[in-house]
Amino acid sequence: MQDYLPLLQDPTAWVALVTLVVMEVVLGIDNLIFISILTNKLPEEMRERARRIGIGLALIMRLALLGTVAWIVQLTTPIFELFGHGFSWKDLILIAGGLFLVWKATKEIHHSVDPVDHEEDFIASSATTTFASAIGQILLLDLVFSIDSIITAVGMTPHLPIMVIAVIAAVTVMLLAATPLANFIAKNPTVVMLALGFLLMIGTTLIAEGMGFHVPKGYIYAAMAFSALVEVLNMFARRKRASDRKGKTTLH
Repeated sequence: MQDYLPLLQDPTAWVALVTLVVMEVVLGIDNLIFISILTNKLPEEMRERARRIGIGLALIMRLALLGTVAWIVQLTTPIFELFGHGFSWKDLILIAGGLFLVWKATKEIHHSVDPVDHEEDFIASSATTTFASAIGQILLLDLVFSIDSIITAVGMTPHLPIMVIAVIAAVTVMLLAATPLANFIAKNPTVVMLALGFLLMIGTTLIAEGMGFHVPKGYIYAAMAFSALVEVLNMFARRKRASDRKGKTTLH
């Protein structure tokens, strides 16, 4: 405990902790949207268990990655050059994760637009395979976001305990918010298309980052917040129209 006293008494350490927690929570929104859409395709009795197991395993994986932080930082070293840009392992992971998100969101949009074509669904019909597939995909995407956030965290603070606390706090928020968000998406079908649009945008951003084009995260989340606000207004408008129609029907 005495080893950590200087850290506890350092104001900059507390600022770094608060900043990291906020950053991890914000980055977790992307992951949470994906988890909500993915687990909502499972049988209802499996959904919450899949979310808890997936997020719990994601926490273990993030803590394990923090233990290899020195190795992760080396992932930013270019390993080859193409079109004048040096590509590192981090870049390749971001590009692969972005392509995965774009592909997944595109398949889901296609399935929503043409629900008759069940063969295009990316999840197998077997319940066991579906559950395992959902957990695997949650961990796969979390790996991409984890590496990106850990490299960002290292640039903000050299203290591993601060990173660990920030990760635990962010994953706890994800765990608490996962079911309410998934239920909200399930009850509002139009939100699903909006969320898939978010995943497309996030996937495209990851690809751009991997190609060396820096996209300020503030612009991305501002666009997401504005789109979400518009959708909330649309939901209120639809409910008002439905209430008015119901009132007129009752009068007649």
